[in-house]
Amino acid sequence: MHATAKGHIIQLDGIRFIAVALVLIDHFFSAVNIIPYGKLGVTIFFVLSGFLISRILLKSKEHYVTEPDGFKKYIRKFLIRRTIRIFPIYYLLLAILFILNVPPVREKFAWLALYGTNIYIGIYQTWLGSCDHLWSLAVEEQVYLFFPFLIFFVSKKNLIPWLAVMGIASVLLRFYFYFSGKDWSVSYVTMPACLDSFALGGLMAWLQLYKKDIFLKLFDKTWPVLLGLLGWILMQYWNKSYADIHNIVDVVFDRLVSSIFSFFLIGRAVTGYGGLTKYFLENPVSVYLGKISYGIYLYHNFIYNHYHSGPNHPTVRLIHKIYQHFPSLEGNLTFEACLFSFLTVIVASISWYFFEKPINSLKDRYA
Repeated sequence: MHATAKGHIIQLDGIRFIAVALVLIDHFFSAVNIIPYGKLGVTIFFVLSGFLISRILLKSKEHYVTEPDGFKKYIRKFLIRRTIRIFPIYYLLLAILFILNVPPVREKFAWLALYGTNIYIGIYQTWLGSCDHLWSLAVEEQVYLFFPFLIFFVSKKNLIPWLAVMGIASVLLRFYFYFSGKDWSVSYVTMPACLDSFALGGLMAWLQLYKKDIFLKLFDKTWPVLLGLLGWILMQYWNKSYADIHNIVDVVFDRLVSSIFSFFLIGRAVTGYGGLTKYFLENPVSVYLGKISYGIYLYHNFIYNHYHSGPNHPTVRLIHKIYQHFPSLEGNLTFEACLFSFLTVIVASISWYFFEKPINSLKDRYA
């Protein structure tokens, strides 16, 4: 495992880059894309979050559980560190969007500010335009509301059954939503219907900390990753056999199969890939883009959205000016996607160096 002195696993930055790149490919090629790369990218993020948060909480529990007022210290540390990492950039973005009156921020501000985007989508079975993608951040925040309690108050031995029940219940809930005729979006964005991803991440953290021999047997080879990828590919072919794109495969099984693939993809990165995969995940570009992936994900839909960026959107106007000088590029989706990605990385980099990184340094006080 290639990790820093503080225990930061280098290859996981490369995994973050893969996840956010899948989202960008899906969203920036929306006009022609028929493969759900974005859904896979979000699932990778969910499993990774489940692993990292569970790992942090389990280690923190070991440190505080025997101390007086141990739970207060444990929960205080977790909440402060999560607040420092997540809230500043999120609320800065909301403030800017509110001032610029970017739809639908002013109309739905309470839902956005309270991380209720996914709840809104689930209740009204409608999306939120340029703010659609914030549903996944809402899911993660809602998971953070109960995960610290689960890990602290459930014994080490009993945690795995709890995670198993959580994962199975999540899949069963998606079955229920599907057969009750709910719109596919309900199964997709509702927090309890996403918990199989987080449960697998939690299992991975538990195995790494307490069953190192089993962890190594599971993740020291690359073939399970390839098998998981094959399963995901076969699922896409199965999905295409249905006339309705939001069929039982898409609604119920997609997240489960994607989570299993992500489980092995991430676990192998923890033990450490070798060869070309190691180079790809650990090269400075992948590591940097993975490090700023939160900003990339947060900003990208406002840089450009195929369905919601109108003719007066700054990026659309920039494209038209480029086409005036280089008409041969007009309609070239690859050029457009590269341009959108470049602009997104620029904005995320400015955010990282001038806002996020200075604030994140405060986390060291609560290490």
